Amino acid sequence: MAEITEYTLTSCDDRKTPIHCVKWAPSGVSPLAVLQLTHGMQEHIERYSEFAEYLAQHGIAVFGHDHIGHGDSVNSEDERGILHTTSPAKTLVEDMFTQYRHIKSLYPDIPYFILGHSMGSYLLRQFLSAKSSSLTGVNGALIVGTGTEPDPAILAGTTLCSLIVLFKGRDYRSVFVKNHLFGRNYRQFDLTGTVPENSWLSKNVENVKAFLDPSNKKDCCEYSMNGYLILLESTWYDNRMGNIRRMNLDIPILFASGDQDPVGAMSKGVRKAYDKFRRAGVKDLTLKLYPGDRHEILNELDRYTVYEDLYAWITSHCRT
Repeated sequence: MAEITEYTLTSCDDRKTPIHCVKWAPSGVSPLAVLQLTHGMQEHIERYSEFAEYLAQHGIAVFGHDHIGHGDSVNSEDERGILHTTSPAKTLVEDMFTQYRHIKSLYPDIPYFILGHSMGSYLLRQFLSAKSSSLTGVNGALIVGTGTEPDPAILAGTTLCSLIVLFKGRDYRSVFVKNHLFGRNYRQFDLTGTVPENSWLSKNVENVKAFLDPSNKKDCCEYSMNGYLILLESTWYDNRMGNIRRMNLDIPILFASGDQDPVGAMSKGVRKAYDKFRRAGVKDLTLKLYPGDRHEILNELDRYTVYEDLYAWITSHCRT
C-alpha cells in the first residue's frame, strides 16, 4: 500500500492560487527514487492514482499537482477551465518548478524523474528547456502522449484565440475553438461521448465513461481561451530547435505513446518530436510505441505492461 499525503503549494498566477498536491510514498521504507507527475488538459492529478500506487509499491515516491484551473486548484467549481494568468504556459511551467523545488527539498540526494502526459508532455518539454540552468540531479524525463504540431496550424490557432480574447476576454469558453483544435487525426474516433468504445482517449471503456461522466466535476471541464493558449504557446516553444538544444542534453529522455494516438498523429508526430531531440544531441534517447493503444496509455487495457516498462526504464537510470 502507498502512503498518500495531500499538501498545498502556491501558484505564481495572478491570484496566487493554492495548488492542490498529492504524494504517494512507499509504505514504511525510504524511496529508491522520486517521480514528479504533470497531468494533461481538462483532468486532475488523482486520475493517475493507480499508476502512482503501482510505483509506490515498487519503491518510488510519486508527487503530482493539479494545474491551476484544474481539479482542486480552484477557488470554486466554476473556475475549472479558467486560468487567472496573463502567460498561461509560462505560469504552469513555473508551478512545475515550484513543485520540483519542493520535492528536491525533501529528497535532495536520490534519483529524480519527471513525467508529463498530453498537455503535460508539451509543458515538460518546455520546462526542460526553460529551466535547464536551474535543474540539478534530474535522472530522466518521460514524455508520454505527446506530438508535433505544424507551425502554420499553431499560428492560425493562436491568431483565432487572440482575436476571441480581444473581444470576449481570456475566460471565454468557445465551442468553436474546441471543435477547431480537434482536427483530422481525430475524425475516425467518437468525440461526443456517445460511443465510448471508439473514444480517442483509450480502448478502456470504463475509463472513458468515468472521464466523461457529468457527475465527475473534476474532469472534462470546458476550457477558456487561456486554457487553449497553454497548448498553443507550448507547442510553438517546443517546435524551436534552439529551445531543444538549450536543454541539458545529458538528461535521458523516454518518449512513450500509443501508435493510434491522434495527439501524436498515429505515431508520426511522436517520431518527429523524437527526431528533433535526436538531432539536438540528446545522448540517451528512447522511443516506445504501444501497438493499438490510443492516447491514455496509463489508463489503457494493457496499462500494466506500460507500468512495468516505465518502471524498468526508471530503475535502469537510477544512478546518483
